[in-house]
Amino acid sequence: MSADALVFYSPVDSAAGWQEAMAAELPDLDFRVDPEVGNPEEVAYVLAWLPPKGFFSRFPNLKLVTNLGAGVDALVNRDDLAPVKFSRLSDPGMVAMMTSYVVFAVTRYARDMHIFERATRRGEWEYVHPRPLADIKVAVLGLGELGGPAARTLALMGFTVTGWSRSPKQIPGVASETGADGLERVLAGNEIIVSLLPLTPQSRHLIGAREFALMPKGVKFINASRGAVVDEAAMIAALRSGQIGEATLDVFETEPLPAGHPLWSFDNVLITPHMASITVPGLAARDVAESIRRVRQGLAPLHEVDPARGY
Repeated sequence: MSADALVFYSPVDSAAGWQEAMAAELPDLDFRVDPEVGNPEEVAYVLAWLPPKGFFSRFPNLKLVTNLGAGVDALVNRDDLAPVKFSRLSDPGMVAMMTSYVVFAVTRYARDMHIFERATRRGEWEYVHPRPLADIKVAVLGLGELGGPAARTLALMGFTVTGWSRSPKQIPGVASETGADGLERVLAGNEIIVSLLPLTPQSRHLIGAREFALMPKGVKFINASRGAVVDEAAMIAALRSGQIGEATLDVFETEPLPAGHPLWSFDNVLITPHMASITVPGLAARDVAESIRRVRQGLAPLHEVDPARGY
């Protein structure tokens, strides 16, 4: 038999949901769920999220790896994966979920909900006069598949939004900055800063002690990208000093965040368990199926990833 089976692996996503969605798009696809992979020589495609060490070394005829998420940093530097085509998901459901998370986190600070939450716990009526949204300056670091729509939505809501990215972007209502100088301006000039940066060799610990020091005193910092984009020790020091006034964190250098970790002890830090955005199989399966059709024809998949860049 020629190699044309797909193996699915994810510790969090529904195998049954994906199997049903893929069957609707590609009825002829042999869909297998790890560890029941059958003859590994028949496997041409892998659809996976955070596969364990050595996972890919079983499949000598692999043609395409599709990552169950937008960030592919966990796939591009493995020693068990021979050169193969990579693609990432571009799922409108995933984009909508990330946008909703960012809108929630930014609006919570813009409308002073964090202050009212603490007042509620104290049993105190504490009035804070609302500010016009246009007076609130928000930065979005990373204007890709997830960051671009989030920044545009914030601008449509009336916030003053600046974005920073590797290359210039044209997004209605969003000022665009690039380069090291641009990053310094963005960090210094915004009171709410959102990281939606992909994790690449260039972005690892991009936000460290120097960068936190550039931010306005009491900055609100939101990270929904990857934990390692931020130097966690520097962030904790900035929280202790008051340089960071509030933080909403969905991602961490070690996940799950260990019991007893210093970040658990701050009452001005909202921690969510890496759930800002998830994949919706019924919507994403169309692109996965189209990528498989293309690879069957010797063509490049949709949303192909350049391993050298990491996105």
